Amino acid sequence: MRLLVTGGAGYIGSVVAAQLVEAGHEVTVLDDLSTGHADAVPDGARFVQGSITEAGDVLDGQDAVLHFAARSLVGESVEKPGLYWSHNLGGTLALLDAMHARGVRRIVFSSTAATYGEPERSPIQESDPTRPTNPYGASKLAVDTALTAYAGLRGLGAVSLRYFNVAGAYGRYRERHAVETHLIPNVLKVATGERESVSVFGTDYPTDDGTCIRDYVHVSDLARAHLLALGAAAEGEHKIYNLGSGTGFSVQQVISVCREVTGHEIPAVVGPRRAGDPAVLVASSAKIEHELGWKAERPALRDIVADAWAALSPNQ
Repeated sequence: MRLLVTGGAGYIGSVVAAQLVEAGHEVTVLDDLSTGHADAVPDGARFVQGSITEAGDVLDGQDAVLHFAARSLVGESVEKPGLYWSHNLGGTLALLDAMHARGVRRIVFSSTAATYGEPERSPIQESDPTRPTNPYGASKLAVDTALTAYAGLRGLGAVSLRYFNVAGAYGRYRERHAVETHLIPNVLKVATGERESVSVFGTDYPTDDGTCIRDYVHVSDLARAHLLALGAAAEGEHKIYNLGSGTGFSVQQVISVCREVTGHEIPAVVGPRRAGDPAVLVASSAKIEHELGWKAERPALRDIVADAWAALSPNQ
């Protein structure tokens, strides 16, 4: 198939693009490089630098779109909500209209489990209430709502994938964020000497070791789910799937495994809880396993950390 990957120079988008090329698809990457990297575009893919609001001609002849282009920092979304609404929702609406004008009728959307907000139960299921607590999650939920409408009104075939923490690496494709908010890469930065210590926000949560538990999915497993979702996109339907480990790992577990993998001490500084941090955030992937046969092939935290470390420090 001929496929457009928006945001394909970013972390997750580049891994998906690489797997699509490996599967024999003809891939075009559209990215404005505001957060992505040109050298992350896989060999064999065509690269077009530009915004999703300018997708127009790039969509000619495409069979489907895999959409990753989005602003994704929760803190920034609170400080600049307009940026998130205009980019995440406004940009996606422009993309959907351009798809409709050119007869492209399938899309896989990189959504987020942040659409659920603070859950009433864990693991979170797709039928649970969606009550996002920040503009980032709200803008992603708005896109999901739009996809449902476009499926019903215009016959679009759409699949949204909701997940929390993606980690690990796929060969040379790794996390390279200008502002890093994810735990595993920040812990590994201590091992490489880029940071003096890692911060632990609260050790008095109702968990086994007192630290928050979060869901982690290996980026290669996540990418594979997008390829399966592409095949499941059916005209006139909008399907939503969670992607998660089903159990999750605590902050202390992550730090401990990073110490084991890297052989570095990695000092941790304990501070107070952050406002709004739930004790446990884990998503159930039972639905996508039942309907599409997806199951994490690399669920072990040690594998996730080891792959991230190997990509970050190949000579160590």
